[in-house]
Amino acid sequence: MHKNKDGINIYDNEAYEGIKKACEVASKTLDMIVDHIEPGVTTEQLDKKCHDFILAHNSLPATLGYRGYPKSSCISLNHVVCHGIPSNKRLKNGDILNIDVTCILDGWYGDTSRMFTVGDISLKSKRLIEITYDALQLAIKSVIPGKTFGDLGAIIQEYVEKNKMSVVRDFCGHGIGSEFHQAPNVLHYGNRNSGPRLESGMCFTIEPMVNIGRPETKILSDSWTAVTRDKSLSAQFEHTVFVKKEGCEVLTQSLNNTFFPQGAKLHHNSV
Repeated sequence: MHKNKDGINIYDNEAYEGIKKACEVASKTLDMIVDHIEPGVTTEQLDKKCHDFILAHNSLPATLGYRGYPKSSCISLNHVVCHGIPSNKRLKNGDILNIDVTCILDGWYGDTSRMFTVGDISLKSKRLIEITYDALQLAIKSVIPGKTFGDLGAIIQEYVEKNKMSVVRDFCGHGIGSEFHQAPNVLHYGNRNSGPRLESGMCFTIEPMVNIGRPETKILSDSWTAVTRDKSLSAQFEHTVFVKKEGCEVLTQSLNNTFFPQGAKLHHNSV
């Protein structure tokens, strides 16, 4: 492992193998939680299941105690954009939620999040989830050495805004691997041909947050929960990707194919 001229870690094959194993635990955690999401369940109960599953796989939840964060996952419901703290709030029919987990395995980090639905959701919720998922897949398709991080942000922004939704500016993806958060910041908006160039050996998350309404957010009094200022619905999907000579590998792919929302256009197999 070494840093390039932009201060971004370039990982070797040994590091790749370690990060991949951590990512697999994170992805399996979200595969597991699918069957437990139903009306009446609290977000705290879901967090406990994630916590126990991560520990059972010889891993640690990276969020627990991180800068004082109190839980093993982030669960963001409806108009919560990100960093929702699991609580005694019960899920109800029509809710949409993002569950975000990061696992530490043998010192390596793997990070992923995806959207889940409770019972019958509205058509606008369904469309928001599909647009967010497709925006992520379009960006992943463009992770090729020589492209720039600005290219990825522009692709997401153009697709989302073409569909009359907005990209959150206040949060971004990040380098990951030997640490939870490291260079670079991966913006989900921006200009093509700007920012550092992608190189083989880079590892980072892409995690667009998309709002039905305006992009502005605010942080609640718990100092963590970010919500849409206009109370519009928000969605997010996140993958950890590893840049290779010919493109990239998604390290947090769902093993039971539950990452892919029905109706989305870009199935991961086509990326």
